[in-house]
Amino acid sequence: MLTNILDKLVSGSAETRELDPHQFLFRQGDRAHYVFAVEDGHVKLTRYLSNGKSVVMLVARAGETFTEAALFSGLYHCSAVADVKSRVRAYKKKDILEALKSDPSLALEYAARLSRQVQRLRTQLELRNIQSAGERMLQFFLLEAHPDSLEFKVDVPLKDIAALLGLAHETFYRELARLESEGVITRQEATIKIERTGGI
Repeated sequence: MLTNILDKLVSGSAETRELDPHQFLFRQGDRAHYVFAVEDGHVKLTRYLSNGKSVVMLVARAGETFTEAALFSGLYHCSAVADVKSRVRAYKKKDILEALKSDPSLALEYAARLSRQVQRLRTQLELRNIQSAGERMLQFFLLEAHPDSLEFKVDVPLKDIAALLGLAHETFYRELARLESEGVITRQEATIKIERTGGI
């Protein structure tokens, strides 16, 4: 996990912050001094556009880092708000940059992890080009599911997944019910299991 690498890079200097539900960690346009990691809960990153609309860029879960772009930017380009009671670790970006310069092997490992994270995010963005809402949702579940069990653990609100996929939550819930009624998926508590992957 990237959090493990950050702890190696700047061990002992990270701060822990507690967030209440709907509390902002930072707002779009704030000065960027930290890279963050979620210890518990989840944090939603939203970018607000000039036309008044907003786009959910990421829902960071426990064990995931976010705002790595802040390492080379003076400002945060989106807002971060806790969906539920959450705890995050804040790493000073100046400490990270100094550590990356002094430890090339860790710097390479960090770069490799970031590269994999970028690939995953690009794949999620490509999902938005799928016209069919049901197919878009199914491909997202496949992307996030365990490869052996084809089970996706739902650990964030469904409305956040809908926003991440660029779907109105009414459309998302309607398509979710359809996928379940047609036997494409089954749902149990906080788990969605993919039963078949084609012909929806």
